Amino acid sequence: MSGRLLLVCRLLMRDLRRRRTETVLLLAAITAAAATLALGLALNELADRPYQQTRTATAGPDVIVTPRATGQAALDELASLTTAAGVTDHSGPFPVAYLTMTAHGKSAHAVIEGRDTAPVSIDRPAVTDGTWVRPGGVVVERAFADALGIRTGDTVNIDGHPLRVFGTAVTAARATYPYAGWHYPGSILVERGGLVWVDRSDIATLAGSQPLSYTLNLKLADPAASTTYTVGDQLTTWQEIGNLNGRLYRDARTALLVGSWLLSGLALAGVAGIVAGRIIGQRRRVGLLKAVGAGPAMIAAVHLAEYLVIGLAAAAAGLAAGWFTAPVLIGPSAGLIGSVNAQPPALRTVIAVTALALTIAVAATLVPVLRAAATSTVHALADAATPPRRRRWRIWLSRQLPTALLIGVRINARRPRRARLVTVNTLITTTALVAILMVNTRVVHFDLGYTELANPRWERGERATLLLTAMLCVLALINAVVSTWTAVLDARQPLAVARALGATPAQAGVGLAVAQLLPAIPGVVVGLPAGIWLVASVSIGEVQYPPGSWLLATALGILLAIAALTALPALAAARRPVTDTLQSAPA
Repeated sequence: MSGRLLLVCRLLMRDLRRRRTETVLLLAAITAAAATLALGLALNELADRPYQQTRTATAGPDVIVTPRATGQAALDELASLTTAAGVTDHSGPFPVAYLTMTAHGKSAHAVIEGRDTAPVSIDRPAVTDGTWVRPGGVVVERAFADALGIRTGDTVNIDGHPLRVFGTAVTAARATYPYAGWHYPGSILVERGGLVWVDRSDIATLAGSQPLSYTLNLKLADPAASTTYTVGDQLTTWQEIGNLNGRLYRDARTALLVGSWLLSGLALAGVAGIVAGRIIGQRRRVGLLKAVGAGPAMIAAVHLAEYLVIGLAAAAAGLAAGWFTAPVLIGPSAGLIGSVNAQPPALRTVIAVTALALTIAVAATLVPVLRAAATSTVHALADAATPPRRRRWRIWLSRQLPTALLIGVRINARRPRRARLVTVNTLITTTALVAILMVNTRVVHFDLGYTELANPRWERGERATLLLTAMLCVLALINAVVSTWTAVLDARQPLAVARALGATPAQAGVGLAVAQLLPAIPGVVVGLPAGIWLVASVSIGEVQYPPGSWLLATALGILLAIAALTALPALAAARRPVTDTLQSAPA
């Protein structure tokens, strides 16, 4: 047993050293899918940390109560809550007005909260620049200030009252911009807006004839018990605020998780193509191992061990790449304190990414490896391909085809599985590119009542989409190169025979290019509606479709790219002397 294990290890290390290019391509293909899945899974875990840090630094409340009533009726409603069972401390009630703030020519909804100069025990906003509130000025929530371009010392206008900006601050008692909870007094319809603090003595003047609302912060003996509270328009728990802040990363997470499955499909097709090329190159070695006494189980173990090792290495590389890229991609909101630090991934993330990498490695290699292991010694040494199924109508049709097209059809008939891999690779690539095209052409209206500002949620989604686009294009390019390399390697003898029978080098080269292009056409045709369906199935709200000319240009661009990637190596392979190729064929 130990001798067989030693033999497997020695053959494994020998293959990894001798076939470094293929090993690197395998590693890159599986790592891309693993890293994208790790990014998507890490997004929620990492995005929650800045809010927890902010909550600790600002003594954030466990429950925030804002009654729908206004004025004295609201104060009467809040009075009994401060002594309710389980409540250990409170701050407020603080007066609140829902007004409009104008800065640098831009007007937006602003939740104006009146506060005291002296600090309180619960909800102490952390000043990040300037000073805390005092009469005659405002302190703006930092993310809201960044969106409007407000700096300390600027002057803003709140419903006709010019006020100086004393500073910026962050809090855990309300969701960060743009989810501060602006609404008309007494209404349950919440709109986007930002948070602004003013001195309590100024808020009545700013509100004018508008009745004041009030908000009360509660601290519970058991913070986790806040989940038993009914969350609604009058009451918000700290968990709900965390969920609102998490909306900023929802588009990015959806893009990465959906992208991880697309990349997994591309990786599966790419790995299968690479394995096919390796099996072709190792077929004679399989025959030699069988000739000296190795059984099918030994042959399968030798091959599978190599791909399992590569899969485990890709899982580790994907986890590292995904986890250390996540902080750069996420970029915590300016409305929160702290940073998104890369920490060891959670166990469930490690298991999921490792399982994905091994599944890709095994699924793409199991069938060709088992087929190679079950191949007879004579057949393996002869390196015979799958003979095409001959039918009368096929023979008649082949007589009508041009020589180059006939060569391409015959190459695909000899290796039908490789042709199907080209179709799968093109299908997934087209689906992904059409989906990305639809996302990028979508017009997003994001206003705060009177003006359009940058949407932080959309900005994070765009960064994730850009990263996904780059990875998809790189992996699709790798797959196309690998497919071409495998086809050139396998078609050397058939092309030499065709040239010996009268085909010119140009016809042979074009025939090999046609062999790659023919199975790509159905992949492109099906990929166009598949990409549209994918976006429609995961989108919330109205779906916007790109112009038909853009879809047509995408389809033609993919086919032209495949033709260009195939043409040069195909023509180079076709110009090799026929005698050299036939002499190098296995006896």
